[in-house]
Amino acid sequence: MAITTVPFRISAATGLHRGDRAYQQDQVEVIPHPRNKGSALALVADGMGGKSGGRKAADQVLLTARQIYERFAPLEDDPSDMLKQVVTESHLMIKLTAITSEEEPHSTIAAFHVGPDMKAHVIHAGDSRVYHFRGAEMMRRTIDHSFVQRLIDEGKISEEAANSHPQSNLLTGCLGTHADPPITLWPVGALEFGDSLLACSDGLWHYFTPKEIGAILHALPPREASEMLIGKARQRARGGGDNLSVALARFDPLQ
Repeated sequence: MAITTVPFRISAATGLHRGDRAYQQDQVEVIPHPRNKGSALALVADGMGGKSGGRKAADQVLLTARQIYERFAPLEDDPSDMLKQVVTESHLMIKLTAITSEEEPHSTIAAFHVGPDMKAHVIHAGDSRVYHFRGAEMMRRTIDHSFVQRLIDEGKISEEAANSHPQSNLLTGCLGTHADPPITLWPVGALEFGDSLLACSDGLWHYFTPKEIGAILHALPPREASEMLIGKARQRARGGGDNLSVALARFDPLQ
């Protein structure tokens, strides 16, 4: 598969905060490809289950992703297949972890890959999200695999009401459960200079409108933007915040 590359620069940052929880069960990473410049895999995993079960699940997602991405050839292989493999193999490894422990480890995943042709692909399972912004404008975001999202889809509640719904934390799909995880792929296509991709857990996106996120991403470089998002989420949580994680990448011309 021949790929036409364009000169561009990826500016990336990650952020992680325990929030007001006793344990940190989120994990986040941006992984540059070990052999091909201009390729990177970013992912967020929000672990669930027991004191350490959630962290084990999130750790397993990152470990599996690193191993699969090491074998991936951006100039030859299909990024969609690679992302599907990350989801399915992480799911199986988390289930194997559960067999050897008394805990029930589960995890969400929200991941995006960018290739040397400046094309992006997204995959997710659960209620961790990926957003695509063009400047300050949101182009699209992932749709949560959650009970409240199902109510929104059925027209029973509004998106605003979902945030305060008493069952807002119930998921209809994630990694490590008895059922197979949802494989929800989104080929973003060709990015433009000034575009941003943001992966984050519900501990972050819960406190923002897309318009607010877009304004912050457009106004600040990725490192400062991720710090501001985490800082504002912590303020708005008022002492009741979940773990939160963010992986952010912006694409600019090579200068």
